[in-house]
Amino acid sequence: MSELLDRARSVLVIIDVQEKLFPAVCERERVLGKLELLIAAAGVFGIPVMLTEQYPSGLGPTLGEIRGLLPEVRPLEKIDFSCVSSPGFCERLSGFGRNQIVLAGIETHICVVQTALELDSRGERVFVAADASSSRRPIDHEFGLRRMDRAGITLMTAESVVYEWLRRAGTEEFKRLRARLKD
Repeated sequence: MSELLDRARSVLVIIDVQEKLFPAVCERERVLGKLELLIAAAGVFGIPVMLTEQYPSGLGPTLGEIRGLLPEVRPLEKIDFSCVSSPGFCERLSGFGRNQIVLAGIETHICVVQTALELDSRGERVFVAADASSSRRPIDHEFGLRRMDRAGITLMTAESVVYEWLRRAGTEEFKRLRARLKD
């Protein structure tokens, strides 16, 4: 079932963008820029944001650039690859009362895929910002995206997520995000 994103129904979940893993992922500058765009738009629209950290004692905390933009968000620590299987994740997510989940992060073929598929199996509407996600190897990112696409997960770019949340030009929100959308 296709549907447009609705900012009043959306939650942004940023998966495992951590200090020790991030330097190894492909196209990390692009990924960081797209994550920053999504975070900025979420802030403009009052969209809740969740952060997860996979085994932070080994992979480190969330990347400083991301934490700096979300100082009030407490990351959910996990050891399960799927966020859904991690204690506290579903409770925190359901606390927002929203059913459109926008996923971004690393690694596409592991934690993003498993989270997307589990959320989908629970009846949530799942959207993945493909260019705000990555893996250590391009082939893993590509096949992670292919698998989600075949499973009916909606794949988008970060810019298309933001424009669906915007819905129209000329608004105050559009003016606040316009400079970021030109990058």
